[in-house]
Amino acid sequence: MSALHLPPDHPVGTTPVDLRAQALAAIRRYELLRGGDVVLVAVSGGPDSVALLDVLVQLAPDLGLCIAAAHVDHELRAESGADAELARALADRLGVPFHLERVRVRREPPWEGLEAEARRARHAALEGRARAIGATRIATGHTADDQAETVLMRLLAGAGPRGLAGIAPLRGPYVRPLIDSRRADVMAHLAARGLDWVEDASNRDLRFLRNRIRHEVLPSLAKVHGPSVIGSLCRSAALCRALADDLERRGRDAAEHLGAKGACGIVFPIADLQGLDAELAAEIVFQAAVSLGETRPRRGAAHRAVRRLVAATSPRRGVGMGRLVIERSGRWLRVGPPAVPALRPRRWQVPGALALEEIGLRLEARRFDRPANYTPPRERHCAAFDADGLADSLVVRARRRGDRFPAFGSPAERRVKAFLIDEGVPRWERPRVPVLESRGEIVWVVGLRRGRGALISRETKRILEVTVLPL
Repeated sequence: MSALHLPPDHPVGTTPVDLRAQALAAIRRYELLRGGDVVLVAVSGGPDSVALLDVLVQLAPDLGLCIAAAHVDHELRAESGADAELARALADRLGVPFHLERVRVRREPPWEGLEAEARRARHAALEGRARAIGATRIATGHTADDQAETVLMRLLAGAGPRGLAGIAPLRGPYVRPLIDSRRADVMAHLAARGLDWVEDASNRDLRFLRNRIRHEVLPSLAKVHGPSVIGSLCRSAALCRALADDLERRGRDAAEHLGAKGACGIVFPIADLQGLDAELAAEIVFQAAVSLGETRPRRGAAHRAVRRLVAATSPRRGVGMGRLVIERSGRWLRVGPPAVPALRPRRWQVPGALALEEIGLRLEARRFDRPANYTPPRERHCAAFDADGLADSLVVRARRRGDRFPAFGSPAERRVKAFLIDEGVPRWERPRVPVLESRGEIVWVVGLRRGRGALISRETKRILEVTVLPL
């Protein structure tokens, strides 16, 4: 299991507040920042983000950090411009560069709700600005109270250990130095420092589940359980986080070992995944997606869909994951882009070489007089033909609908599609398998089976050998 970092239990009001010391302890505990980091602080104008920027500016000289601030204006509220000006004024007061990012929140399908779409737009803007200024970390003002609220929300949704792990202190470029600090500590810090902040009116709208938990459920639990309820929920999140981290590590290692990476993405033998625990198998698939750049949060529905896809005997459809797709075909499961490069048709003057860049292969043909003791090659990657039975100009292309070919060793013609299925070629690879055609006849399904055309006989005088090799 991964190293377990339990957050401290410090009931509000028992000790003097030192938010800077709390943040420094969290930075060290979770290894959030290193000397030389350029940190982009997301400042909404709310109390948590205002306090975070102030604290990090104070810590920057000792930690060797370079701080910049960014405010994302979703333009969803009339007062959003005032929020941006407050954030700008704070950055000016603290002497740090300020960046205003205006975003458009998607309202059309596919749509996951206003909150999710706003978060997606915000993260895209922050990550784009971070790249532009060379920031290695993006700091957000999540607190222990946010963590407790998140755990309760996910508990009510029936989440497992991964969901109950809550908000990670470190995830990708995002760091949360205040994740062990209470909201009351933040407010005390702002009062002591004389810092202004704004309250988003929507934070008191009880139509939102998080607000009901914040203003009704947690206060009720505190009356029954005592003020340590926040700390208890955060410690439960830390325990679940350790389990989730361990599962992610195992999934990442197994994905590297079991998966084959190529132009189609990462491909796994489905039997290898089905031989594992369902949670680990799903995590392997998710870690493959992460390695291909898909890092957005995964919901419970995505986990259930992937588990079903792995376990099903004959799945009918794949699972979309951001810009990737997870699909099965025959003995294989693929994580990769929805569309993969298909083979373009070419005319090939033989002998010579022909590069097939889009599929990462090349063909080489050599023509020679037949030796007396010549034996045709038996390897799949090489086929030999009676050179005088072929055209000098061959066609290399992908399978077409309705293609048939007279397979060598078979008494009748076969449909190329059926042949590829029988050979275990997955659906996404079939448009990438080259066929070699002479005078309108398929003479070789490259790398798999030659046809009956241009067979070598006793009368053969010249040989054409064609070999397929990696590019």
